[in-house]
Amino acid sequence: MTDKKDLLSAKKELMHSIDQVYEMYVRMLALLSEITEYTSVDAIERANKHFPTAEDLNPNKKLLRNKFIVLLQENPEFKSAVNKYQINWHADPEFIKTIYNKLKATPEYIAYLADTDDSLEGSKEIIKFIFRKIILKSQNIIQAFEDKFINWPVDKEVMQGMVAKTLKNFVSEDPFKNKLTPISVDWKEDSKFVEDLFTYTLKNNTEYQNLIAERTKNWESERIALMDTILMKMAICELMNFPSIPVKVTINEYLDLSKDYSTPKSNSFINGILDKILGDLKRTNSIKKIGRGLIEE
Repeated sequence: MTDKKDLLSAKKELMHSIDQVYEMYVRMLALLSEITEYTSVDAIERANKHFPTAEDLNPNKKLLRNKFIVLLQENPEFKSAVNKYQINWHADPEFIKTIYNKLKATPEYIAYLADTDDSLEGSKEIIKFIFRKIILKSQNIIQAFEDKFINWPVDKEVMQGMVAKTLKNFVSEDPFKNKLTPISVDWKEDSKFVEDLFTYTLKNNTEYQNLIAERTKNWESERIALMDTILMKMAICELMNFPSIPVKVTINEYLDLSKDYSTPKSNSFINGILDKILGDLKRTNSIKKIGRGLIEE
């Protein structure tokens, strides 16, 4: 794919898919917020029973005042992101009600209500429980996210890590001092790397394919996993076009990626082929690195 229009379209789609990871993360935080908010709805429903008990008339609303969620709801970044992505879980109240009722029946939630600890750190524990043991175990929720995000099976682990980091990093009781978890520490620099890697790999696709073909002559093409080929092309691209990244870092990074995204045998296969291609590139002086020791493995 070298057509400029196709390349721009593909690059736009790539950056959109990365942005969707962040949207998924914000949507999950918003869901946690909605579950706590349902405490007040539940209280009204209980009070309106035909024969309400004393507990129905005076329910424990501790979750509604959960410090972590209150700080999240007041956080400018969170409010801006919810508005940007137009997130609204109110469209299906029964969805939130089902989750809340499941939570109410758990020993962990009952213990939380009985605990007098009202600290910020203490408030995080029940949120962690709701996230890990209620939300991520709910087939209905998983289906809702799968329907919204096509890359959910791959991106969910990144989202989970971002939520976990947010819980860890919210340490101030001033909502303006807490920060949401960014996609990366320096997204301006990292986004340029992503775009460049994507562009160079596509533009030089034929060249990289030939390098791989030369070293896989004894392999039937259909036996080589597509993901293995993609990862090797990206690795070759990084070796040839990013002078500040050490060779060893590149090789190890793509071997790690193969463990997560390809077949059980891919790691050793990719390692062997890249080792041979690296030798070829060195012999033709095709690798230019800035700084001493960046070429050596």
